[in-house]
Amino acid sequence: MLKAVDGVDLQLKKGKTLGIVGESGSGKSVTTKAILQIVETPGQVEGEIKFRRRKNGEIVDIGKLHPKGKEVRDIRGGEISMIFQEPMKAFSPIHTVGNQLIEAILLHGTNDEKEARKIAIDTLRKVGMSNPEQRIDQYPHELSGGMRQRAMIAMALCCHPSILIADEPTTALDVTVQAQVLDLINQLKENSGSAVIFITHDLGVIAEMADDVAVMYLGKVVEYTDVDTLFFGARHPYTQGLLQSIPSIALKNQRLESIEGTVPTPINLPKGCGFYSRCKKAMDGRCNVDDIPLVKVKEGHYVRCILAE
Repeated sequence: MLKAVDGVDLQLKKGKTLGIVGESGSGKSVTTKAILQIVETPGQVEGEIKFRRRKNGEIVDIGKLHPKGKEVRDIRGGEISMIFQEPMKAFSPIHTVGNQLIEAILLHGTNDEKEARKIAIDTLRKVGMSNPEQRIDQYPHELSGGMRQRAMIAMALCCHPSILIADEPTTALDVTVQAQVLDLINQLKENSGSAVIFITHDLGVIAEMADDVAVMYLGKVVEYTDVDTLFFGARHPYTQGLLQSIPSIALKNQRLESIEGTVPTPINLPKGCGFYSRCKKAMDGRCNVDDIPLVKVKEGHYVRCILAE
């Protein structure tokens, strides 16, 4: 059995942003898909995904609910929403943006179609969409990349979710539009009190958006801490390598630092630490023998490395 993610343990606080950072294939998106029970077949989810329902305060284990059951469908989109990485693929190309927003609102909110259309237009306006009365009747391909992303954010927000999952929401957008989208998510979080899970490979975005950060590598969380500690007191060699590879205008005429080697294939996982073959601090006979546990180094700071013990 291939494990896309293994032993991921995260905590999301109300009104806060949890950043999940790591390179492609580290398990970031699969982790959040598991929360929504949308892992593609034949994938299976094991473990606990505890969530406090908004309507009655009941704590449910989403992982134990049927992916197509009514309770999961009520939670998905209604209480936990997702901004997908590629809106062009997430939206149906044969339905207008408005029809898709209205369908979500009718499913999780009002039963009145006119009221649902009004809510959809108001939500498009809130996310900064110009001429929302006109845009609502356009198809996804008729919108620019930035407009499609705003429409995707509107789709995620139209039912006022308790948790917003943003999966690389600024990918393929130009720098100006990226900044606008990040500001928009921050404003909406502050206004609604929603919690946010923000997935990215960009540490600069993490610095701007996150309160707490989980660094993932080869399907496991290798470091978990608050954002200030991550940037000024990272303990895992992989996290340190990521930070050292950030470009800086102060380092003129110098080569960028890089992490040597390539990520091992999850089909044939190495023994011990998954980062062993690329780590400059690796110790033969210690790092490549047994699984490395996530160790608490101080309150709120956990590291998966024998050097942190």
